[in-house]
Amino acid sequence: MLLVDMSNELSGRVAIVTGGASGIGAASAALLAAAGAAVIVADLQPARGRSDGSRDGPGRFVAHDVASEDSWKSLLADVFAREGRLDIMVNNAGISGGPGNIETTTVENWQKVQAIDSEGVFLGSKYAIEGMKRTGPGKPTIKGSIVNVSSIAGLVGGAGPTAYTAAKGAVRLLSKSVALYCAEQKYDIRCNSVHPGGVDTAIFNPLWQAMGHEQGKAFIGARHPIGRPGNWAPPRISSRSTSSRSRAGRPPSPPRRRNSALCTGS
Repeated sequence: MLLVDMSNELSGRVAIVTGGASGIGAASAALLAAAGAAVIVADLQPARGRSDGSRDGPGRFVAHDVASEDSWKSLLADVFAREGRLDIMVNNAGISGGPGNIETTTVENWQKVQAIDSEGVFLGSKYAIEGMKRTGPGKPTIKGSIVNVSSIAGLVGGAGPTAYTAAKGAVRLLSKSVALYCAEQKYDIRCNSVHPGGVDTAIFNPLWQAMGHEQGKAFIGARHPIGRPGNWAPPRISSRSTSSRSRAGRPPSPPRRRNSALCTGS
């Protein structure tokens, strides 16, 4: 059961969710929409979004490449032309890059994973701040919340996948840097990273293809105390809400989840 307050806590707020067409991103978009936010689903995937902006799920779909700075500039311009403000950024888009270790990972694979999983979050945070600093009649002060989706791999290193682990570790410390910078500048903009454990989403498709779905789930499950990958079910929106206070740089309340995901403030 989702422990979500459906009281329109985010009514009037505008949120961008990258990688929002599937998996954790789609669940986050649904949660934000349920709380009353206007959601922009920014993704390369057309499967659950259509080029005309209509969607099978909640939110407005915008084609977006997180590794492209020009794409970020276009996305921000589109959001301000259509919605007129930005309050919440969920930097969720990412790839696994496959199971390569330090000896087998190619430079090309390393660079691709870093461009999406690390640099994409850097760009997302950078342009989130630019958007959240803009004020207007309905938003008289600088305010916002950035949520960067890292991974348990960003907290507990492993032998592989090397590129993914390095990128997710970078997201964790980048989030801390962003949070401290915003505090230093007296911006009322919080930045936190969240660190899910293994979740049964498309990011594990290479593993499912290599081992089979059930065998792959057993392999991942053996590495989690609950014995299986999780099904993403975010319990609350407090870390994303513009009403949460003094959260930047501090851990959120312990999450209640159907998986072994960790959540850490940054």
